[in-house]
Amino acid sequence: MRFAALGSTLSTSRAYSGRMEKILTGAIGRREVMAGMVATAAASFLPGAARAAPLDAHLLSIAQRELSRMESQIWVRDIVGLADFSLPSSEPRFFIVDMLTGAVNRFYVTHGRGSDPEHDGWLKGFSNNYGSNATSRGAYLTRNYYEGKHGLSMRLSGLDDSNNNAESRAIVVHGADYANPDLIRTTGKLGRSEGCFAFPRDRLVEVISRLGPGRMIFADRLEGAYQG
Repeated sequence: MRFAALGSTLSTSRAYSGRMEKILTGAIGRREVMAGMVATAAASFLPGAARAAPLDAHLLSIAQRELSRMESQIWVRDIVGLADFSLPSSEPRFFIVDMLTGAVNRFYVTHGRGSDPEHDGWLKGFSNNYGSNATSRGAYLTRNYYEGKHGLSMRLSGLDDSNNNAESRAIVVHGADYANPDLIRTTGKLGRSEGCFAFPRDRLVEVISRLGPGRMIFADRLEGAYQG
């Protein structure tokens, strides 16, 4: 039944379904949807070797390990999102990993203000506590799209003890002006969220279309404790 419910989920290998395109178009406009479609299609047609980097095999290994750890809790297993918070916000530290081809695409993403009280661009720690405004580590299940205070967004469920308050804390994926990498040129870092995964607005459609409902996002310092 879960897989049937995901029949209209976006994927890297085919165009948006009419239903999801209508939802996204209504939320952010057809021009932005088409831009996201073009970026997604381009990523899926580039030869894997052309995008290969020494880090890619390591990221694929982490994604495989976390999918195995989560077992049946992850419904759709073709694409995984990884956030490496050992890197500063001035670097593209969110990785979309294609589990079929091994291809990796990189994006800028913010961390929570509670994880970086000095606002120097480095995450200092994780928290799952209410009111912490911090980033939480662990595996997340991507859920439905909705229109919220930040515009088009995607809900998340935390699957680990370290992030199982994600839904009640309203930790989601959304776009934000403070995630615009142009800020790096002037301030040396991105802005901070309240614990959400905030992406540049012009990359949001590409991110949430590829990580649509039923997939996994895993967040941690990727060289840290979960590395094993």
